[in-house]
Amino acid sequence: MKKIDAIIDKLNLIYYEYDIATNTLFKDPKFNKDEIYKEKIKITYTLTTNGFQFFVDENESILISKKDNFISKIKRFFKSKLNSYKNNKMNIYILSDKKVKWAKNLPMLKIDYQYTNISLESYDALIFTSKNAIIGIDKISPLWKNIPSYVIAPQTAKVLKEMGGKLTFTGKAKHGNEFAKELIPLLKNKNVLYVRGKDLVSNAVTILKENGIACDETIVYQTLCNKYEATTPLPKNSVIIFSSPSTIKCFLSNNLWDDSFTAIAIGHTTAKYFPSNIQPIISDNTSLEFCVKKAIEILS
Repeated sequence: MKKIDAIIDKLNLIYYEYDIATNTLFKDPKFNKDEIYKEKIKITYTLTTNGFQFFVDENESILISKKDNFISKIKRFFKSKLNSYKNNKMNIYILSDKKVKWAKNLPMLKIDYQYTNISLESYDALIFTSKNAIIGIDKISPLWKNIPSYVIAPQTAKVLKEMGGKLTFTGKAKHGNEFAKELIPLLKNKNVLYVRGKDLVSNAVTILKENGIACDETIVYQTLCNKYEATTPLPKNSVIIFSSPSTIKCFLSNNLWDDSFTAIAIGHTTAKYFPSNIQPIISDNTSLEFCVKKAIEILS
């Protein structure tokens, strides 16, 4: 029997994320229900043809395990209630306004979208490494929706599909330089535009150009810090989730770091930008939902 993580990886999922610790595929309920349904059918068909036992629980998560029964449902119900009670008491902070269950929001960033005079007709591939780049290009021209798009990770892919973009490839490495290396064989002989923010945190364009890819760049937004005149100190032993280098800069410009805090970085690129006195824990997956799961593990 094949290894489950290798099988899941080949499915190129966007709306379901696999958690190896619990052997479960969790769905993202905030996006298109029809697309989620299509992925669920693809997953269950693949698991069945490869001989894996599984069941779909009441939240539409797919648990790779023996078939469900009444006793296990009762146990899950009471475990869920107990976990809800404990998780509600935890001090977990996300430095954005995105709502994730069990986490509190402490928005540190504001996005300034910028108009850029660029003609998209000459490009036959677009690269996106953030959802804000997609929103930014959409404000400039609807023509981007007709151009094949290559995105860094499932979280970005979800936004692109919701906005009507032409998703062609979703990265598996989920980190800037590694993503660029994935793109090299896919973008040969294409005229490429990298749509990005003002702050650059990878060498993606350099890597592509060094490998013979004709790649231009355009800046469609910049990230600015929210300024808080007076902030209430966060509780001791809080877990703070940093989703970009900008969140690190903005948080530390508004708050003093306490040695009792724990920092979680959404990925390896973000982790590189912490000052030497803060040693972050890197999330197993590049989504805020998985960062919160990691925070709960730490605090449990």
